[in-house]
Amino acid sequence: MVAMSNLSFHFHLLMIFFLFTVPAAISKCDHRVPSKHVALFVVGDSVFDPGNNNFRNVTIDFRADFWPYGESFFNFSTGRFTDGRILPDFLSMNLNIPLWKPYLAPGKQNFLHGANFAGAGAAALEEDSYSGTISFSEQISYLEDVASLLKQQLGDAKAKKLLNEAVYLFSIGGVDYLTSIATETEEEELVNMVIGNITDGIMKIYAIGGRKFAFQNMGPLGCMPLVRKLYGLTNDSCYEDLLNIATLHNDALASAIEELETQLPAFKYLIYDYYNLLLDRIENPSDYGFTEGISACCGNGSFLGSGCGIEPYELCSEPSEYVWFDGGHPTEHAYEQLAKVVWEGGPNATKPYNMKQLFELEVGDESSSKSWSII
Repeated sequence: MVAMSNLSFHFHLLMIFFLFTVPAAISKCDHRVPSKHVALFVVGDSVFDPGNNNFRNVTIDFRADFWPYGESFFNFSTGRFTDGRILPDFLSMNLNIPLWKPYLAPGKQNFLHGANFAGAGAAALEEDSYSGTISFSEQISYLEDVASLLKQQLGDAKAKKLLNEAVYLFSIGGVDYLTSIATETEEEELVNMVIGNITDGIMKIYAIGGRKFAFQNMGPLGCMPLVRKLYGLTNDSCYEDLLNIATLHNDALASAIEELETQLPAFKYLIYDYYNLLLDRIENPSDYGFTEGISACCGNGSFLGSGCGIEPYELCSEPSEYVWFDGGHPTEHAYEQLAKVVWEGGPNATKPYNMKQLFELEVGDESSSKSWSII
């Protein structure tokens, strides 16, 4: 009886704590959450992969379902290519929806708040995607399947409203450029092909009701620890050819999206400047609370550029002090910072809207007034 009495006392104490603290935490975040139902659909590569490749027949290079991936937050490996949460996870937290379950995970799923189709090794061009990975076109096909399912579950009118008001988040193309060896002329042709396929994907999503799109532009590929290692770079130098093609991609992406805005009624978008947001942290880590911006936290060889989790490898003691977790992916701490800027940042980082504004935007709202919160 004494044991049961103590258990009851602790239970009631815990409930009192919960009642007083959780509402405070919720109210503290209420101003960040859009005032209507929200859904986010994610397509992309390893930067956005929540673990879809756990369920594909791919080599270990395209999986992250082993230690130390996930160590900082989940305390187990989810398939995310970092030590914890990825950028779409932080966006889901801002939206007050559950963290992402891989679309390919077995079992029943609820798509009322969206889905994440991204997978490591995915390329914009079918021929550039690695064997067994989820190509961009396959991800779009999965999204079309979900749209059909929502229409069956909700009826055409409610499904149309959900799909109209959802945001479709893209991060694709890096694999195409990292695997190519091209002359300057060939680079321009490659960029045009990649942008062409991305545009085709946008048009397919628009056809099923998508109206609001968010694009992560290409990051500074030439500064990845993996690239520094592969090309035998020294000190803080980056591989200029890959920086150049990333810049070409970003210019072409912006032009293509601006053109679509003139052609497609009610088409709304944002592009956030992943390239410069990440590059500034690489070059000036201490400005953002990091101690290391060049080498990775986990891996082997120069810059710890590859082999994270594959013996023998090195692992830093404090991932939050590093910009890079492995040779090609930022740490959870870096993603958290980037997500904050994407969510509520100004036009120097995300334009013509930030993510919160894009979610709040009414479909068909043609107002040219755009205001940013300054952070």
